[in-house]
Amino acid sequence: MSTEIELKLQLSPKAATRLAKHPLLANIPAQNQHLLNTYFDTPGLELHQRRVAVRFRKKGWQWLCTVKSAEPASGGLAMRSEWETQATPGTFDFSHVDNDDFRRFLEARIDQLEPVFTTDFKRQIWHVPFGESQIELAIDRGHIESRGLRLPICEIELELLSGKVDDLFWLTRQLQGDHHLHPAIASKAERGYNLFLDTPLAPFKARPAAIDADMSPVGAFRAIALNCLEHFQRNEQGLLSCSDPEFVHQARVALRRLRSAIKLFAPILPADFVAAYGQTWQTLASALGEARNWDVFLSETLPPFQAAFPCNKDGKRLQKIAQRKAKNARKSVTTLLAVDEYPRLLLEFTAAVYTLGETLPLPLEEFARQQLARHARKARQFAKNHADLSSAERHKMRIAFKKLRYTLEFLAPLAPPAKLRPYLAALARLQDELGQINDCVTAESMVTKAIGNSSNHAIQAWISGRHALLIERLDGALQTWLAQRLPR
Repeated sequence: MSTEIELKLQLSPKAATRLAKHPLLANIPAQNQHLLNTYFDTPGLELHQRRVAVRFRKKGWQWLCTVKSAEPASGGLAMRSEWETQATPGTFDFSHVDNDDFRRFLEARIDQLEPVFTTDFKRQIWHVPFGESQIELAIDRGHIESRGLRLPICEIELELLSGKVDDLFWLTRQLQGDHHLHPAIASKAERGYNLFLDTPLAPFKARPAAIDADMSPVGAFRAIALNCLEHFQRNEQGLLSCSDPEFVHQARVALRRLRSAIKLFAPILPADFVAAYGQTWQTLASALGEARNWDVFLSETLPPFQAAFPCNKDGKRLQKIAQRKAKNARKSVTTLLAVDEYPRLLLEFTAAVYTLGETLPLPLEEFARQQLARHARKARQFAKNHADLSSAERHKMRIAFKKLRYTLEFLAPLAPPAKLRPYLAALARLQDELGQINDCVTAESMVTKAIGNSSNHAIQAWISGRHALLIERLDGALQTWLAQRLPR
């Protein structure tokens, strides 16, 4: 078995042609290949469900059988276990897979395997000596085909053959300086399955980061940060091409989680890393926040008022203003994603996370206990005094509970599930109540900006009344949470 470490970046066909003439490749002979691959799976797509790919590849006159097991990718970087051997097309032999349980899983399904999709592309390859490393740079151009449908392929892959991951990123930085190269996380296999299944573009929600007690705090941060980055990147296409507001919501949550993770792990991270990336995402996060606020106003705040007062002019006027504001806010987000600095930020952050060195020799479980206790203590102080809090202090309380929830979700694999579930459920209910209160505060500000401040505006009075009712019922959610014990 080999472990494949590669960076995948998308580019335009014109950029691919220019890249092939890059000075770094000028004195290196290129290899040209035509690769035809057929991917196989069971009728129930069991391999796909386990993030496994099995393919036959025709490479010149040679046929190869390849098995890959993939980990989630972030910032374009993927690390995969790979087994490959010469083969006869259509004859499956997994004896070269040296993971016994995995091999038995594959062998038990040989009779069920059938073709699902093909990839057909031409590849130019350069073996680039760079720094202390040997890196394979490949430009792939062609298509993916399934059930008569096609998707284009135009991408580059940089694979670390030997040496250091740092060099892989440094080479990519040099290429990015001259060409618009965008880190990609969807492999050809993933896109092939999406084509086969005719999978619609859908908002991507956060999934748990793969951490365990044997990791160091820095190792856990690496897994969590890249998990957050994947969460954001998988909503990127929806931000650019779809009007569904849930893409904005999920992208905003992803950046909130990422920034919370940096703050959470700041005590064990290098100071220069925290200084460099603690605020780096602020501009994009603010743009997403503005877009999300108008989406919530249009979908959640305004409709109940319009239903209660269908003839009120403020409601109709505000709807037109809010729709225009939401459109402009969404445009600000897509503008930020279109600038050259954005793909460079993805790469730089991924490089910085992957190359983090160890700092304090602190066990992860001890670090988790310290951080959970700190955030829970701060939240409890707010909760016990909530009746006397001002609006600004109540906002700080909401942020404290949000940080506590993210901390628990990040470190969930270390907590006893039976204790974690009721605590998280009470925390989620409380956070929802606080979120609705904050939506009212935000809506009041937005209405004032849109139509001015006046006691004659029915919607301002309606929002104020709703705000007061939500604060009255907050005590129940706070008491339910206060009755819970911190899971540890």
